[in-house]
Amino acid sequence: MTERAASADFLTAFATGWPEREPHLMVLSLTTQKGVQDFAMTREQALLIAKTINRTAAQVAPAPAGGPVPGVKRT
Repeated sequence: MTERAASADFLTAFATGWPEREPHLMVLSLTTQKGVQDFAMTREQALLIAKTINRTAAQVAPAPAGGPVPGVKRT
């Protein structure tokens, strides 16, 4: 069995696009210190990624100043 070591690179930028000749695919380009990685995905996969990013962003967003935190019940 091959042993592999993996670590996450810091993502500095990303871009997406729908190729003109392949409208059913989306290309996601991620830029790290090691270079650019391009990924092709279907519309369904792109939608799932977008939903996951939105859900994660909502979970890590700072609480509004002076207001209640959504989803937290106080006793």
